[in-house]
Amino acid sequence: MTNEPPFPDGPDEFPTEEELPDEPVTVDGIDPFTVADDDFENIDEFAATEWKNETTANERIRTVINRTTSPKSAGDIAETALVSETKARTTLNKLAEDGIVRSHQTDAGKLYSRDSEWHLLKQIRQLAGSETLVDQIQRIKQELAEYNAKYDVTDPEELLVSDRKLTQDELDDVSHWRTAKRELSHLKAAYRFKAAKDQATTVTEPGDRQTGDQATSHAGNQPPFQ
Repeated sequence: MTNEPPFPDGPDEFPTEEELPDEPVTVDGIDPFTVADDDFENIDEFAATEWKNETTANERIRTVINRTTSPKSAGDIAETALVSETKARTTLNKLAEDGIVRSHQTDAGKLYSRDSEWHLLKQIRQLAGSETLVDQIQRIKQELAEYNAKYDVTDPEELLVSDRKLTQDELDDVSHWRTAKRELSHLKAAYRFKAAKDQATTVTEPGDRQTGDQATSHAGNQPPFQ
């Protein structure tokens, strides 16, 4: 016999009969929130407090600036991120030094926005890691082909500036068509990034000299996307 508990992965001590609740515990009786909602007058205040309890100040600032496409002051970002203006300005300046955030000096003070190029490269790196990258490219190409066949034009802008009066459904198609073209551009960039990364990180055995022709041949094995 050993002194180990009967369930090695469980607690060392279990509640006694007196400590157990009178009624069985159900899912309905479990509160998933760490903050009691009785102290708040509206859901926005409750959600803000929950967000603040679950994240750090730096995480909230980064979340806000990643969604900021037009320049905003440190005070505006601080208010949304639930931090002090001093904390927001310090973090934003550091992010600007790292190339993640752009700062704009104006007569009213310094304004901040996300760096669009850094944000795009981040998206491309994330897409490059997807196991369904090729499938996504084929799906978007099929969607674009369907728009081309439906409207007998190769670009949504041609449809938009045509003499025909577009219905709301057709205007929606133009919007979705534009989005699909942008997605395909990003997906193609991600595919080329992945191919270049795979080639650059290929490790050869000592003494195994890969010629330039061999490297080119390896890259050429990737299916081309036009």
